[in-house]
Amino acid sequence: MYIIQVASECAPVIKAGGLGDVVYGLSRELEIQGHCIELILPKYDNMRYDHIWGLHDAYINLWVPWYGAAIHCSVYCGWVHGRVCFFIEPHSQDNFFNRGCYYGCDDDNIRFAFFCKAALEFILQSNKRPDVIHCHDWQTGLLPVMLFEIYKYHGMENQRVCYTIHNFKHQGMGGSEILWATGLNREAYYFQDDRLKDNFNPFALNFMKGGIVYSNAVTTVSPHHSWEARFTPIGCGLGHTLHLHQDKFTGILNGINDDFWNPEQDRYIPYHYASDSFEDKAKNKKALREQLLIQDVDKPIVAFIGRLDDQKGVHLVHHAIYYSLHKGAQFVLLGSATAAAINSWFWHEKYYLNDNPDVHLELGFNEELSHLIYAGADFILVPSNYEPCGLTQIIGLKYGTVPIVRSVGGLVNTVFDRDHHPNHPMEKRNGYVFNHTDYYALESTMDRALGLWYDYPDEFRKLALQGMAYDYSWSTSASKYVKIYDMIRHKY
Repeated sequence: MYIIQVASECAPVIKAGGLGDVVYGLSRELEIQGHCIELILPKYDNMRYDHIWGLHDAYINLWVPWYGAAIHCSVYCGWVHGRVCFFIEPHSQDNFFNRGCYYGCDDDNIRFAFFCKAALEFILQSNKRPDVIHCHDWQTGLLPVMLFEIYKYHGMENQRVCYTIHNFKHQGMGGSEILWATGLNREAYYFQDDRLKDNFNPFALNFMKGGIVYSNAVTTVSPHHSWEARFTPIGCGLGHTLHLHQDKFTGILNGINDDFWNPEQDRYIPYHYASDSFEDKAKNKKALREQLLIQDVDKPIVAFIGRLDDQKGVHLVHHAIYYSLHKGAQFVLLGSATAAAINSWFWHEKYYLNDNPDVHLELGFNEELSHLIYAGADFILVPSNYEPCGLTQIIGLKYGTVPIVRSVGGLVNTVFDRDHHPNHPMEKRNGYVFNHTDYYALESTMDRALGLWYDYPDEFRKLALQGMAYDYSWSTSASKYVKIYDMIRHKY
């Protein structure tokens, strides 16, 4: 099949979060499976040009209709670690993508509405006719709307759209100006409950809702998160829309890049290991302690890697530091805060604990160090309030680092509690799970995990190896996307 991915990110050239990793990882695996993949991205001024090979003019005279006139654009082509990427650069005084940032501007809705229009216009004018256009998150939510309402009448009637939602929290809002800018125009038509009108604000258009309504297939990034989006507040107001379109909505678990996250060949860890050489993991534990100046004693290491914010359960992360020390364990944290108050809080803790030989708080992000922590820690903590998929626990399993997670989103689909899981036999369980967001829930689960490490080391080793046996690579997930692509090609 010929598939075009349209997104606002693609790692490592454009990466603000997990979206970029997914777009790259899925595209790579689809190519490995024999499909033709191209990506269309904005040409930001601050993207990592050092990750693009052979950047050159691909379409220098693209005129994109906008507000009854047109904006001149150039389209560049280059290879991002083997992936063919087209970058759209508008030549406009609006400087849509020359802001020194990817997101966070007051006119983000206009910026990405234009990107959707420009992507479709490029596909049309360059005579690309993919079987499927795969769009991602609110930034591309208007693309299926414009494809169905405008571009299918100009020679693109056979293109189908798969729309993947990575985070329901950010949905993209706009008013009637969006309609007039993009050429959709008809306010009364689009401000209808069954089209783009926001479910709670009658004066706003909802980009993500448009993507759900107009796409041929809608996915999110784990099966359990698809349930949460429909039946809990996690859907952020879109539960009813998803219910109406439930026949085309499903959850597909994200994967990890096995070449990059693999203890057998990881270039960032000093000692490689696998299931049959699991004892060598202890050498990485020693190396981690040496690098972070933690004392080398017979204690387990509990680790946290990720953003320090409310989504990630920051209050439980903080509590886990002191509870680990109380229970005779060590704690390593690698993460950056997204709010000033949380940043100040953890810097205070860092200074307070600076002389403690059993804890290290690394406030910031360090790619190389994250690999060593995964390889050296015994437990990886993921106490999220919500987690659409989560890669931290998947990477932890790959490295034989036992996850301690909360039962939300993709964590439910990947981690199965050693002591209490009803649907998995003991030999298929791989971690520890708790349900509630209070300290007692965390403490009781950490007690079970640390108790196994101290009192039953053979059983702990067995649990870690059972986790390593799980395959959460992109190969399985990409195959599920291919089935969806096939289905929408033949069904519609």
